[in-house]
Amino acid sequence: MKGRRKRQILNAAEIARALSRISYEILERNKGPENLVIVGIPEPGPFLAGRICANIKEVEGVEVPIGRLDITFHRDDIDAKPSPMPKGTDLPFDVQGKTVVLVDDVLFTGRTVRAAMDALVDHGRPDKVQLAVLVDRGHRELPVRADFVGRNIPTGRFEQIHVLLTEMGEDEDRVFITEGDV
Repeated sequence: MKGRRKRQILNAAEIARALSRISYEILERNKGPENLVIVGIPEPGPFLAGRICANIKEVEGVEVPIGRLDITFHRDDIDAKPSPMPKGTDLPFDVQGKTVVLVDDVLFTGRTVRAAMDALVDHGRPDKVQLAVLVDRGHRELPVRADFVGRNIPTGRFEQIHVLLTEMGEDEDRVFITEGDV
């Protein structure tokens, strides 16, 4: 990122508040935690999913099942990558008939979400699929909309948003934007 302008757009407290609000909205929309499973899209989706599950447990006293979904071989740009590295799927529950909340860090074109939905149906037919994202930055190429959004941050096409969390080895949680050609 040498030579690029970088500015922080969310700090640790703002990330925590956004995830808390998302957690409450998930509970409200689904009338509680029954029949819910939370699935993170790597990385850092599984870490965000874990925080949402912890928030739900704090509020409801119930542990919502959590998993991670590898989308590597469902991406439509797989041929553009020299050797894709699978991240591994871990769904220790049946998604059949469940309300699955997919969790991702940034919603951009919608292609990652499309790949996630394709990968998810390989594991069963959920009753509903909902999407929670920390940041929605716009520029959709597919008709995808998040059900739960931490923050809407309009961006330029050549900007990038980076979500860094302590679970990823960072000193503190933060979200920043870099400007310039990618």
